[in-house]
Amino acid sequence: MVKVYTIASGKGGTGKTTVTANLGPMLAQYGKKTCILDADVGMANLGLILGLENLPVTLHEVLAGKARVRDAIYDGPFGVKVVPCGLSLQGFQQSNPDRLKDIMTDLVSEFEILILDAPAGISRDGVIPLTIADGVILVVNPEISSIVDSLKTKILTETVGGHVEGAIINRVAATGNDFNSAQMEKLLGVRVLGIIPEDPNIRRASAGRSPIVVKYPSSGASRAFKRLSADIAGIEYTEEETKPSREGFVDRLARALFRTKA
Repeated sequence: MVKVYTIASGKGGTGKTTVTANLGPMLAQYGKKTCILDADVGMANLGLILGLENLPVTLHEVLAGKARVRDAIYDGPFGVKVVPCGLSLQGFQQSNPDRLKDIMTDLVSEFEILILDAPAGISRDGVIPLTIADGVILVVNPEISSIVDSLKTKILTETVGGHVEGAIINRVAATGNDFNSAQMEKLLGVRVLGIIPEDPNIRRASAGRSPIVVKYPSSGASRAFKRLSADIAGIEYTEEETKPSREGFVDRLARALFRTKA
């Protein structure tokens, strides 16, 4: 049986697409036949993070009725399959979000796990991914505005008949010993599925067009994504030793651009 998850957030900038881009490859690495789909038709970024841009066929063409979804499936890291969205405004204008339900029907027979990267906020385009998923996973930052907006998304999901699986708390300060998972669960009214620490390597990996689990597998955020993916896959997570990869020019450039102050 296929399991469909929608990754959602109440506001932009919470790291929703980053979560999608890292969960998908790790689930594939753990043996789950996984596909990630960029349902953020207007502000697509998933393909950029994965180095999949300037493609001949994307979800835009499929939603416009110009192509089949099978023609828009591409290979991603660790064997994950990716259905990216285009970057052009013209493609967005020609897209019909209502076709997404038919597209999902075509995909469910081919995969064990489908992950949809939904648009942020409350909009008509964002409602469809909330309704067709088996479980909606909220990506929340540990700040009041993100929590309030996530509560709105939770209420909207339940109003349209969807189910909120839980929440991922993203960008938690590494020194934030005061973070209280139980209190967050009480505030949101859902289970906290995982906690992803703030990690400058995420921006460096994105600059290099790669998920952090691929580029910096031993980093704190990578270990958190691996643990979360193992929980979703239903397997036991064990820490593994990883050898640091040799830095190339792009890595050194990204490190220089995103160097954090001590």
